[in-house]
Amino acid sequence: MAYTLPPLPYGYDALEPYISKATLEFHHDKHHASYVSKYNDAVQGTDHDSKPIEDVIKAIAGDSSKQGLFNNAAQAWNHTFYWNSMKPGGGGTPSGDLAQKIDADFGSFDQFVEAFKSAGATQFGSGWAWLVLDGGTLKVTKTLNAENPLTAGQVPLLTMDVWEHAYYLDYQNKRPDYIDTFLKNVVNWDFAAQNLAAA
Repeated sequence: MAYTLPPLPYGYDALEPYISKATLEFHHDKHHASYVSKYNDAVQGTDHDSKPIEDVIKAIAGDSSKQGLFNNAAQAWNHTFYWNSMKPGGGGTPSGDLAQKIDADFGSFDQFVEAFKSAGATQFGSGWAWLVLDGGTLKVTKTLNAENPLTAGQVPLLTMDVWEHAYYLDYQNKRPDYIDTFLKNVVNWDFAAQNLAAA
């Protein structure tokens, strides 16, 4: 049961000027596609071949003998989740149940923003910043390389890729500028709200 590279949920130029067409072409068509291809090659003919990718990620997390398979599985999944965490005309503030939950669990939206920016900016090297539901409470977390919250029993609501290939063509070494732009201009609060409602 091969994992298929999903198309972007918007056009390559739909997030401009905040994230360029060139970035999305390289990031989706090269980086993401490579993870998907390597995952499918590695899983073919194994006991995991017929399982959903989320189940494979959870089953092999922490198994050093399957680190390569985990990295490609998790990165294939993480990127699909990341594309949906953005949308044209995004940004601003959430509404409804998600907004109330953020206020309740972080103290205010501004305090969430501070925590999320800090997670993204202080992730050393490559990785991800996440908004997750953990035991009924919203938390901001960060993961290294391919790691994701699925392996910690958390429910991911939203993610931001802080690997350099996610922003370097547009922001060079100014990761904080990319993080600020992500929250102000492209973050998809509707996607996060759907994930919260489904949890």
